[in-house]
Amino acid sequence: METPKRTPLHKIHVALGAKMVPFGGYEMPVSYPSGIAAEHRAVRERVGVFDVSHMGEFEVTGPDRNAFVQRATCNDVGALKPGQAQYSALLTDRGTFLDDCLVYRFEDRLMLVVNAANTAQDWDHVVAQKRGANVRLRDISDETGLLAVQGPAAEALVAPLASVGVAVIPYYHFVQGKVAGVQCFISRTGYTGEDGFELYARAADTEALWHALVGAGRAEPCGLGARDTLRLEAGYPLYGSDIDAEVTPYEAGLGWIVKLEKGADFTGLAALKRQKLEGVKRRLVGFKLLEPKIVARHGYGVYLDGTQVDIVRSGTVTPTVNCAIGMTYLPVAHAKPGGRFAIDVRGKRAAAEVVAMPFVARRTKR
Repeated sequence: METPKRTPLHKIHVALGAKMVPFGGYEMPVSYPSGIAAEHRAVRERVGVFDVSHMGEFEVTGPDRNAFVQRATCNDVGALKPGQAQYSALLTDRGTFLDDCLVYRFEDRLMLVVNAANTAQDWDHVVAQKRGANVRLRDISDETGLLAVQGPAAEALVAPLASVGVAVIPYYHFVQGKVAGVQCFISRTGYTGEDGFELYARAADTEALWHALVGAGRAEPCGLGARDTLRLEAGYPLYGSDIDAEVTPYEAGLGWIVKLEKGADFTGLAALKRQKLEGVKRRLVGFKLLEPKIVARHGYGVYLDGTQVDIVRSGTVTPTVNCAIGMTYLPVAHAKPGGRFAIDVRGKRAAAEVVAMPFVARRTKR
């Protein structure tokens, strides 16, 4: 067992009394003393700040950078102007997810943001695709700190601290500027279904940024527990649960990030062309349990007519919906809202119903 890494804010989390857990090779705060439900509500009603410095960041420079990332990811980098970001994925030859990622396009470089648990394998995968491309790749994960400021009051909190007008940053765009005197990339993407910003800064500057944002009358510190309940309600998939190396973007309802006709032979292209032609056999669906006081958790068996068809991918009771919800894969014929199926909850079959996602309306900036 490798010793878990620590983010630049580790001491602060411990001082705040956070419950620390291993996650993606890091020791991360799952919740603070106020608890997951209170942190979740803070983000839905006001503003919360997450330390997500464990995420991986790769920088791509050099004359072939755009063509290279075009080949390495499935979305269309050519559609990005400098100052724009896009949701995309690194795929296997089978068209399945190696990881989902964000691509940021700057004037002189691109940045890929990947999941912490996958950073090492993603790096090897990206480096292996370099072939003859005239690009320079740098893994800047360890020198980069990242805070996510999320909630309806995020703009009101960040704006007075920023050297640039953050109110005018559109959804999935970013600017470079200072927040509380700290040089940052300020982007507006988010993983909670609420408005908010991501602040990428040097690892050494992250602490100053945290103290400017978090505290009485400002933002609530939030851990991975609330991040998970928030993203589930918003219908956002989590790598390792809802999407993985056995699932394609078409099956996951993420076909919009696949650009077959972009003119680049990206990894997984042939497999996805074939799947698009043949059609998918299963789809990711949202569900709610129909019986009170029963929760379906990750890994529980999912059954149709007595036959197991999948497992619960994500599942919990979330504070805003206030009932047991989750995601799973069902055969296409059964994947429409209103469809019924059963989940094995500790040896008993519990009835569940397919519902439309997101579970909670997204209030991201449009």
